[in-house]
Amino acid sequence: MSHTLQAHAAHSGPASVAPNEIAVGVVIGRTSEYFDFFVYGIASVLIFPQLFFPFTGQLQGMLYSFSLFALAFVARPFGTALFMWIQRQWGRGVKLTAALFLLGTATAGIAFLPGYEKIGGYAIALLALLRIMQGVAFGGSWDGLPSLLALNAPKERRSWYAMIGQLGAPLGFVIASALFLYLYNSLSAPDFLGWGWRYPFFVAFAINVVALFARLRLVLGEEYTEAMQEKSLEPIRTTEMVREQGYNIFIGSFAALASYALFHVVTIFPLSWIAFQGSQTTAQVLTVQIVGGFVGILATIGSGWIAARIGKRTTVGALAAMIGVFSLLTPLLLGGSPVMQDTFILLGFALLGVSYGQASGTVTANFAPRFRYTGAALTSDFAWLFGAAFAPLVALGLSAKFGLLSVTVYLLSGVICTLIALAINQSLEDQTEE
Repeated sequence: MSHTLQAHAAHSGPASVAPNEIAVGVVIGRTSEYFDFFVYGIASVLIFPQLFFPFTGQLQGMLYSFSLFALAFVARPFGTALFMWIQRQWGRGVKLTAALFLLGTATAGIAFLPGYEKIGGYAIALLALLRIMQGVAFGGSWDGLPSLLALNAPKERRSWYAMIGQLGAPLGFVIASALFLYLYNSLSAPDFLGWGWRYPFFVAFAINVVALFARLRLVLGEEYTEAMQEKSLEPIRTTEMVREQGYNIFIGSFAALASYALFHVVTIFPLSWIAFQGSQTTAQVLTVQIVGGFVGILATIGSGWIAARIGKRTTVGALAAMIGVFSLLTPLLLGGSPVMQDTFILLGFALLGVSYGQASGTVTANFAPRFRYTGAALTSDFAWLFGAAFAPLVALGLSAKFGLLSVTVYLLSGVICTLIALAINQSLEDQTEE
Protein backbone atom coordinates (compact mmCIF):
# COMPACT_ATOMS: atom_id res chain seq x y z
CA MET A 1 0.00 0.00 0.00
CA SER A 2 1.29 3.46 -0.88
CA HIS A 3 2.00 6.14 1.75
CA THR A 4 -1.02 8.07 0.47
CA LEU A 5 -3.36 5.15 1.00
CA GLN A 6 -1.82 4.33 4.38
CA ALA A 7 -2.37 7.89 5.51
CA HIS A 8 -5.90 7.80 4.21
CA ALA A 9 -6.62 4.55 6.07
CA ALA A 10 -5.13 5.92 9.25
CA HIS A 11 -7.41 8.94 9.19
CA SER A 12 -10.55 7.04 8.26
CA GLY A 13 -10.96 5.16 11.52
CA PRO A 14 -11.70 1.47 12.04
CA ALA A 15 -14.30 1.35 9.27
CA SER A 16 -11.76 2.14 6.55
CA VAL A 17 -11.24 -0.35 3.75
CA ALA A 18 -8.13 -0.01 1.60
CA PRO A 19 -9.04 1.20 -1.92
CA ASN A 20 -6.62 -1.32 -3.45
CA GLU A 21 -8.49 -4.18 -1.80
CA ILE A 22 -11.86 -2.87 -2.96
CA ALA A 23 -10.48 -2.43 -6.49
CA VAL A 24 -9.51 -6.11 -6.71
CA GLY A 25 -13.05 -7.14 -5.76
CA VAL A 26 -14.51 -4.75 -8.33
CA VAL A 27 -12.32 -6.07 -11.18
CA ILE A 28 -13.02 -9.73 -10.36
CA GLY A 29 -16.76 -9.13 -10.13
CA ARG A 30 -17.07 -7.05 -13.27
CA THR A 31 -14.88 -9.35 -15.38
CA SER A 32 -17.01 -12.39 -14.54
CA GLU A 33 -20.24 -10.55 -15.34
CA TYR A 34 -19.01 -9.09 -18.62
CA PHE A 35 -17.62 -12.47 -19.66
CA ASP A 36 -21.15 -13.91 -19.30
CA PHE A 37 -22.64 -11.13 -21.40
CA PHE A 38 -20.03 -11.22 -24.15
CA VAL A 39 -20.26 -14.99 -24.46
CA TYR A 40 -23.97 -14.51 -25.16
CA GLY A 41 -23.31 -11.57 -27.50
CA ILE A 42 -20.78 -13.45 -29.63
CA ALA A 43 -23.03 -16.52 -29.75
CA SER A 44 -25.85 -14.25 -30.97
CA VAL A 45 -23.85 -13.79 -34.17
CA LEU A 46 -22.07 -17.12 -34.62
CA ILE A 47 -24.53 -19.69 -33.24
CA PHE A 48 -28.05 -18.59 -32.36
CA PRO A 49 -29.20 -17.58 -35.87
CA GLN A 50 -28.51 -21.10 -37.14
CA LEU A 51 -29.51 -23.03 -34.02
CA PHE A 52 -32.66 -21.20 -32.96
CA PHE A 53 -33.77 -19.43 -36.16
CA PRO A 54 -32.94 -21.87 -38.99
CA PHE A 55 -36.28 -21.08 -40.64
CA THR A 56 -35.05 -17.68 -41.83
CA GLY A 57 -32.01 -16.15 -43.50
CA GLN A 58 -28.72 -15.11 -41.90
CA LEU A 59 -29.58 -11.43 -41.52
CA GLN A 60 -33.05 -12.00 -40.09
CA GLY A 61 -31.66 -14.68 -37.79
CA MET A 62 -29.12 -12.25 -36.34
CA LEU A 63 -31.81 -9.60 -35.90
CA TYR A 64 -33.98 -12.07 -33.99
CA SER A 65 -30.97 -13.01 -31.85
CA PHE A 66 -30.24 -9.36 -31.10
CA SER A 67 -33.88 -8.87 -30.09
CA LEU A 68 -33.39 -11.51 -27.38
CA PHE A 69 -30.00 -9.99 -26.55
CA ALA A 70 -31.76 -6.75 -25.54
CA LEU A 71 -34.11 -8.50 -23.10
CA ALA A 72 -31.45 -8.70 -20.39
CA PHE A 73 -31.02 -4.94 -20.35
CA VAL A 74 -34.78 -4.42 -20.14
CA ALA A 75 -34.90 -6.81 -17.17
CA ARG A 76 -31.93 -5.27 -15.36
CA PRO A 77 -33.71 -2.44 -13.50
CA PHE A 78 -36.32 -4.93 -12.29
CA GLY A 79 -33.51 -7.15 -11.03
CA THR A 80 -31.99 -4.24 -9.15
CA ALA A 81 -35.32 -3.45 -7.47
CA LEU A 82 -35.96 -7.10 -6.59
CA PHE A 83 -32.55 -7.76 -5.10
CA MET A 84 -32.49 -4.48 -3.20
CA TRP A 85 -35.63 -5.80 -1.50
CA ILE A 86 -33.87 -9.11 -0.81
CA GLN A 87 -30.96 -7.24 0.74
CA ARG A 88 -33.27 -5.26 3.00
CA GLN A 89 -34.88 -8.52 4.16
CA TRP A 90 -31.94 -10.91 4.44
CA GLY A 91 -28.73 -8.98 4.00
CA ARG A 92 -26.05 -8.28 1.43
CA GLY A 93 -24.53 -11.78 1.47
CA VAL A 94 -27.82 -13.51 0.64
CA LYS A 95 -28.50 -10.98 -2.09
CA LEU A 96 -25.14 -11.38 -3.80
CA THR A 97 -25.12 -15.18 -3.49
CA ALA A 98 -28.64 -15.47 -4.94
CA ALA A 99 -27.88 -13.05 -7.79
CA LEU A 100 -24.67 -14.75 -8.88
CA PHE A 101 -26.22 -18.20 -8.50
CA LEU A 102 -29.07 -17.07 -10.76
CA LEU A 103 -26.62 -15.56 -13.25
CA GLY A 104 -24.51 -18.72 -13.36
CA THR A 105 -27.55 -20.98 -13.60
CA ALA A 106 -29.08 -18.98 -16.44
CA THR A 107 -25.79 -18.88 -18.34
CA ALA A 108 -25.07 -22.58 -17.88
CA GLY A 109 -28.71 -23.36 -18.74
CA ILE A 110 -28.19 -21.88 -22.20
CA ALA A 111 -25.48 -24.50 -22.79
CA PHE A 112 -28.04 -27.29 -22.37
CA LEU A 113 -30.67 -25.84 -24.70
CA PRO A 114 -31.72 -27.97 -27.68
CA GLY A 115 -32.16 -26.19 -30.97
CA TYR A 116 -35.28 -25.21 -32.92
CA GLU A 117 -35.16 -28.35 -35.03
CA LYS A 118 -35.69 -30.52 -31.91
CA ILE A 119 -38.34 -28.67 -29.90
CA GLY A 120 -39.46 -25.89 -32.21
CA GLY A 121 -40.54 -22.55 -30.77
CA TYR A 122 -40.03 -23.79 -27.21
CA ALA A 123 -36.27 -23.46 -27.80
CA ILE A 124 -36.66 -19.75 -28.58
CA ALA A 125 -38.94 -19.24 -25.58
CA LEU A 126 -36.45 -20.94 -23.24
CA LEU A 127 -33.57 -18.89 -24.64
CA ALA A 128 -35.57 -15.69 -24.06
CA LEU A 129 -36.42 -16.78 -20.50
CA LEU A 130 -32.80 -17.55 -19.65
CA ARG A 131 -31.71 -14.23 -21.15
CA ILE A 132 -34.22 -12.38 -18.97
CA MET A 133 -32.90 -14.32 -15.96
CA GLN A 134 -29.39 -13.14 -16.85
CA GLY A 135 -30.58 -9.55 -16.84
CA VAL A 136 -32.42 -9.86 -13.53
CA ALA A 137 -29.32 -11.46 -11.97
CA PHE A 138 -27.00 -8.86 -13.43
CA GLY A 139 -29.09 -6.12 -11.82
CA GLY A 140 -28.98 -8.00 -8.52
CA SER A 141 -25.22 -8.50 -8.58
CA TRP A 142 -24.59 -4.87 -7.65
CA ASP A 143 -22.41 -5.04 -4.52
CA GLY A 144 -21.76 -1.35 -3.91
CA LEU A 145 -18.01 -1.78 -4.25
CA PRO A 146 -17.61 0.97 -6.88
CA SER A 147 -19.52 3.44 -4.68
CA LEU A 148 -17.44 2.53 -1.63
CA LEU A 149 -14.29 2.76 -3.73
CA ALA A 150 -15.18 6.28 -4.89
CA LEU A 151 -15.83 7.38 -1.31
CA ASN A 152 -12.76 5.70 0.21
CA ALA A 153 -10.20 6.61 -2.46
CA PRO A 154 -8.03 9.69 -1.89
CA LYS A 155 -9.69 12.64 -3.63
CA GLU A 156 -6.75 13.25 -5.95
CA ARG A 157 -6.85 9.62 -7.15
CA ARG A 158 -10.58 9.03 -7.54
CA SER A 159 -10.42 9.13 -11.34
CA TRP A 160 -7.77 6.42 -11.24
CA TYR A 161 -9.83 4.16 -9.00
CA ALA A 162 -13.00 4.86 -11.02
CA MET A 163 -11.15 3.50 -14.05
CA ILE A 164 -10.15 0.24 -12.32
CA GLY A 165 -13.71 -0.98 -12.02
CA GLN A 166 -14.28 -0.41 -15.75
CA LEU A 167 -11.42 -2.73 -16.69
CA GLY A 168 -13.80 -5.65 -16.24
CA ALA A 169 -15.47 -4.91 -19.59
CA PRO A 170 -12.45 -5.20 -21.92
CA LEU A 171 -11.01 -8.05 -19.82
CA GLY A 172 -14.26 -10.01 -20.05
CA PHE A 173 -14.46 -9.32 -23.78
CA VAL A 174 -10.90 -10.50 -24.46
CA ILE A 175 -11.41 -13.75 -22.53
CA ALA A 176 -14.75 -14.49 -24.21
CA SER A 177 -13.45 -13.69 -27.71
CA ALA A 178 -10.26 -15.69 -27.20
CA LEU A 179 -12.20 -18.74 -26.03
CA PHE A 180 -14.56 -18.59 -29.02
CA LEU A 181 -11.62 -18.09 -31.39
CA TYR A 182 -9.81 -21.13 -29.97
CA LEU A 183 -12.89 -23.33 -30.31
CA TYR A 184 -13.70 -21.99 -33.78
CA ASN A 185 -10.18 -22.76 -35.04
CA SER A 186 -9.87 -26.11 -33.25
CA LEU A 187 -13.16 -27.75 -34.21
CA SER A 188 -14.88 -28.62 -37.43
CA ALA A 189 -17.89 -26.51 -38.34
CA PRO A 190 -20.42 -29.27 -37.39
CA ASP A 191 -18.69 -29.86 -34.02
CA PHE A 192 -18.50 -26.15 -33.26
CA LEU A 193 -22.19 -25.68 -34.05
CA GLY A 194 -23.18 -28.94 -32.37
CA TRP A 195 -21.38 -28.77 -29.02
CA GLY A 196 -18.28 -26.58 -29.10
CA TRP A 197 -20.16 -23.30 -28.62
CA ARG A 198 -21.62 -24.64 -25.37
CA TYR A 199 -18.28 -24.83 -23.62
CA PRO A 200 -17.89 -21.04 -22.99
CA PHE A 201 -21.25 -21.06 -21.18
CA PHE A 202 -19.99 -23.81 -18.84
CA VAL A 203 -16.82 -21.80 -18.26
CA ALA A 204 -18.95 -18.78 -17.38
CA PHE A 205 -20.59 -20.77 -14.59
CA ALA A 206 -17.21 -21.78 -13.16
CA ILE A 207 -15.93 -18.20 -13.32
CA ASN A 208 -19.04 -17.01 -11.49
CA VAL A 209 -18.39 -19.45 -8.65
CA VAL A 210 -14.82 -18.20 -8.23
CA ALA A 211 -15.98 -14.57 -8.43
CA LEU A 212 -18.71 -15.22 -5.87
CA PHE A 213 -16.30 -16.43 -3.20
CA ALA A 214 -13.79 -13.68 -3.96
CA ARG A 215 -16.47 -11.00 -3.58
CA LEU A 216 -18.15 -12.54 -0.54
CA ARG A 217 -14.83 -12.65 1.29
CA LEU A 218 -14.62 -8.88 0.89
CA VAL A 219 -18.30 -7.90 1.02
CA LEU A 220 -19.04 -9.84 4.22
CA GLY A 221 -15.89 -8.68 5.99
CA GLU A 222 -16.34 -6.68 9.16
CA GLU A 223 -14.43 -3.66 7.86
CA TYR A 224 -16.47 -3.56 4.65
CA THR A 225 -19.76 -3.81 6.52
CA GLU A 226 -18.76 -1.04 8.93
CA ALA A 227 -17.57 1.14 6.04
CA MET A 228 -20.87 0.68 4.18
CA GLN A 229 -22.80 1.63 7.31
CA GLU A 230 -20.53 4.57 8.04
CA LYS A 231 -21.03 5.93 4.51
CA SER A 232 -24.81 5.34 4.80
CA LEU A 233 -24.79 3.27 1.59
CA GLU A 234 -28.28 1.77 1.87
CA PRO A 235 -30.52 -0.35 -0.39
CA ILE A 236 -33.22 2.32 -0.80
CA ARG A 237 -36.64 1.31 -2.14
CA THR A 238 -36.87 1.98 -5.86
CA THR A 239 -40.07 4.01 -5.52
CA GLU A 240 -38.46 6.28 -2.94
CA MET A 241 -35.31 6.51 -5.04
CA VAL A 242 -37.22 7.63 -8.12
CA ARG A 243 -39.36 10.04 -6.13
CA GLU A 244 -36.46 11.69 -4.31
CA GLN A 245 -33.63 11.39 -6.83
CA GLY A 246 -35.28 10.63 -10.17
CA TYR A 247 -33.76 13.69 -11.84
CA ASN A 248 -30.25 12.59 -10.86
CA ILE A 249 -30.89 9.09 -12.19
CA PHE A 250 -32.16 10.59 -15.45
CA ILE A 251 -29.21 12.96 -15.86
CA GLY A 252 -26.72 10.26 -14.90
CA SER A 253 -28.19 7.78 -17.37
CA PHE A 254 -27.79 10.20 -20.27
CA ALA A 255 -24.48 11.75 -19.19
CA ALA A 256 -22.52 8.71 -20.38
CA LEU A 257 -24.83 7.72 -23.24
CA ALA A 258 -22.22 8.32 -25.97
CA SER A 259 -19.93 5.76 -24.36
CA TYR A 260 -22.68 3.18 -23.88
CA ALA A 261 -23.93 3.69 -27.44
CA LEU A 262 -20.42 3.03 -28.72
CA PHE A 263 -20.00 -0.04 -26.50
CA HIS A 264 -21.85 -2.66 -28.57
CA VAL A 265 -21.26 -0.82 -31.85
CA VAL A 266 -17.57 -1.65 -31.37
CA THR A 267 -17.77 -5.04 -29.64
CA ILE A 268 -20.74 -6.94 -31.13
CA PHE A 269 -21.94 -5.09 -34.21
CA PRO A 270 -18.73 -5.34 -36.34
CA LEU A 271 -18.75 -9.13 -36.02
CA SER A 272 -22.34 -9.28 -37.28
CA TRP A 273 -21.85 -6.72 -40.07
CA ILE A 274 -18.68 -8.31 -41.42
CA ALA A 275 -20.27 -11.77 -41.21
CA PHE A 276 -23.25 -10.44 -43.18
CA GLN A 277 -20.99 -8.81 -45.77
CA GLY A 278 -18.58 -11.76 -45.95
CA SER A 279 -15.56 -9.47 -46.32
CA GLN A 280 -13.52 -11.30 -43.66
CA THR A 281 -13.60 -14.68 -41.96
CA THR A 282 -14.93 -15.07 -38.42
CA ALA A 283 -11.44 -15.99 -37.19
CA GLN A 284 -9.95 -12.83 -38.69
CA VAL A 285 -12.57 -10.58 -37.06
CA LEU A 286 -12.26 -12.26 -33.66
CA THR A 287 -8.48 -11.92 -33.81
CA VAL A 288 -8.67 -8.19 -34.54
CA GLN A 289 -11.28 -7.73 -31.83
CA ILE A 290 -9.04 -9.44 -29.28
CA VAL A 291 -6.29 -6.99 -30.20
CA GLY A 292 -8.89 -4.26 -29.91
CA GLY A 293 -9.75 -5.51 -26.43
CA PHE A 294 -6.15 -5.05 -25.34
CA VAL A 295 -6.19 -1.56 -26.88
CA GLY A 296 -9.31 -0.94 -24.82
CA ILE A 297 -7.55 -2.09 -21.64
CA LEU A 298 -4.66 0.32 -22.22
CA ALA A 299 -7.05 3.15 -23.12
CA THR A 300 -9.11 2.50 -19.98
CA ILE A 301 -5.97 2.74 -17.86
CA GLY A 302 -5.05 5.93 -19.71
CA SER A 303 -8.46 7.42 -18.89
CA GLY A 304 -7.50 7.55 -15.21
CA TRP A 305 -4.40 9.58 -16.05
CA ILE A 306 -6.33 11.92 -18.36
CA ALA A 307 -9.24 12.50 -15.98
CA ALA A 308 -6.88 13.24 -13.10
CA ARG A 309 -5.53 16.17 -15.11
CA ILE A 310 -8.54 17.65 -16.86
CA GLY A 311 -11.39 16.33 -14.70
CA LYS A 312 -13.80 13.40 -15.03
CA ARG A 313 -16.68 15.26 -16.62
CA THR A 314 -14.44 17.17 -19.01
CA THR A 315 -12.99 13.82 -20.10
CA VAL A 316 -16.45 12.34 -20.69
CA GLY A 317 -17.57 15.44 -22.62
CA ALA A 318 -14.42 15.61 -24.74
CA LEU A 319 -14.62 11.93 -25.60
CA ALA A 320 -18.27 12.32 -26.53
CA ALA A 321 -17.22 14.95 -29.07
CA MET A 322 -14.50 12.62 -30.38
CA ILE A 323 -17.03 9.78 -30.67
CA GLY A 324 -19.12 12.18 -32.75
CA VAL A 325 -16.20 12.70 -35.14
CA PHE A 326 -15.56 8.95 -35.18
CA SER A 327 -19.18 8.30 -36.09
CA LEU A 328 -18.75 10.39 -39.26
CA LEU A 329 -15.99 8.02 -40.36
CA THR A 330 -18.06 4.86 -39.77
CA PRO A 331 -19.47 4.47 -43.32
CA LEU A 332 -16.00 4.99 -44.82
CA LEU A 333 -14.16 2.61 -42.49
CA LEU A 334 -16.65 -0.19 -41.87
CA GLY A 335 -17.83 -0.11 -45.45
CA GLY A 336 -14.29 -0.26 -46.83
CA SER A 337 -11.54 -2.86 -47.20
CA PRO A 338 -10.63 -5.36 -44.45
CA VAL A 339 -7.82 -3.04 -43.34
CA MET A 340 -10.26 -0.15 -42.99
CA GLN A 341 -12.70 -2.36 -41.09
CA ASP A 342 -9.91 -3.37 -38.72
CA THR A 343 -9.05 0.30 -38.28
CA PHE A 344 -12.65 0.98 -37.28
CA ILE A 345 -12.48 -1.74 -34.62
CA LEU A 346 -9.11 -0.68 -33.17
CA LEU A 347 -9.87 3.05 -33.20
CA GLY A 348 -13.30 2.36 -31.74
CA PHE A 349 -11.80 0.38 -28.86
CA ALA A 350 -9.34 3.18 -28.13
CA LEU A 351 -12.16 5.73 -27.87
CA LEU A 352 -14.33 3.29 -25.94
CA GLY A 353 -11.57 2.63 -23.41
CA VAL A 354 -11.04 6.28 -22.53
CA SER A 355 -14.74 7.20 -22.52
CA TYR A 356 -16.03 4.08 -20.77
CA GLY A 357 -13.15 4.24 -18.30
CA GLN A 358 -14.72 7.36 -16.77
CA ALA A 359 -18.36 6.72 -17.69
CA SER A 360 -19.20 5.02 -14.40
CA GLY A 361 -20.58 7.43 -11.85
CA THR A 362 -20.15 10.48 -14.08
CA VAL A 363 -22.60 12.44 -11.96
CA THR A 364 -23.19 10.10 -8.99
CA ALA A 365 -21.52 12.70 -6.78
CA ASN A 366 -24.89 14.44 -7.11
CA PHE A 367 -26.42 11.74 -4.93
CA ALA A 368 -26.37 12.19 -1.18
CA PRO A 369 -24.40 9.32 0.43
CA ARG A 370 -27.61 7.62 1.56
CA PHE A 371 -28.86 7.41 -2.05
CA ARG A 372 -25.56 6.65 -3.76
CA TYR A 373 -25.65 2.84 -3.37
CA THR A 374 -29.01 2.38 -5.06
CA GLY A 375 -28.68 5.46 -7.26
CA ALA A 376 -25.44 4.25 -8.85
CA ALA A 377 -27.03 0.87 -9.61
CA LEU A 378 -30.16 2.32 -11.24
CA THR A 379 -28.18 4.94 -13.15
CA SER A 380 -26.02 2.21 -14.65
CA ASP A 381 -29.08 0.07 -15.45
CA PHE A 382 -30.81 2.85 -17.38
CA ALA A 383 -27.60 3.95 -19.14
CA TRP A 384 -27.23 0.39 -20.48
CA LEU A 385 -30.90 0.24 -21.40
CA PHE A 386 -31.03 3.57 -23.24
CA GLY A 387 -27.56 3.43 -24.78
CA ALA A 388 -26.52 -0.16 -25.40
CA ALA A 389 -29.42 -2.60 -25.17
CA PHE A 390 -30.70 -2.20 -28.73
CA ALA A 391 -27.45 -1.03 -30.34
CA PRO A 392 -26.63 -4.26 -32.25
CA LEU A 393 -30.25 -4.67 -33.36
CA VAL A 394 -30.65 -1.06 -34.51
CA ALA A 395 -27.20 -0.79 -36.07
CA LEU A 396 -27.46 -4.02 -38.06
CA GLY A 397 -31.11 -3.64 -39.02
CA LEU A 398 -30.86 -0.05 -40.21
CA SER A 399 -27.45 -0.53 -41.86
CA ALA A 400 -28.69 -3.50 -43.87
CA LYS A 401 -31.67 -1.47 -45.08
CA PHE A 402 -30.37 2.09 -45.32
CA GLY A 403 -26.58 1.81 -45.16
CA LEU A 404 -23.91 2.46 -42.55
CA LEU A 405 -24.86 6.11 -42.28
CA SER A 406 -27.50 4.79 -39.85
CA VAL A 407 -24.72 3.94 -37.37
CA THR A 408 -23.46 7.50 -37.66
CA VAL A 409 -26.91 8.84 -36.76
CA TYR A 410 -27.21 6.39 -33.86
CA LEU A 411 -23.86 7.36 -32.36
CA LEU A 412 -24.49 11.07 -32.87
CA SER A 413 -27.77 10.79 -30.97
CA GLY A 414 -25.81 9.39 -28.02
CA VAL A 415 -23.25 12.17 -28.28
CA ILE A 416 -25.95 14.85 -28.26
CA CYS A 417 -27.65 13.28 -25.22
CA THR A 418 -24.34 13.16 -23.34
CA LEU A 419 -23.46 16.79 -24.04
CA ILE A 420 -26.95 18.02 -23.11
CA ALA A 421 -26.97 15.97 -19.87
CA LEU A 422 -23.54 17.27 -18.86
CA ALA A 423 -24.63 20.86 -19.59
CA ILE A 424 -27.80 20.43 -17.50
CA ASN A 425 -25.78 18.94 -14.67
CA GLN A 426 -23.32 21.82 -14.75
CA SER A 427 -26.18 24.33 -14.73
CA LEU A 428 -27.74 22.63 -11.67
CA GLU A 429 -24.39 22.71 -9.89
CA ASP A 430 -23.96 26.41 -10.64
CA GLN A 431 -27.42 27.15 -9.25
CA THR A 432 -26.62 25.15 -6.10
CA GLU A 433 -23.41 27.13 -5.56
CA GLU A 434 -25.28 30.41 -5.92
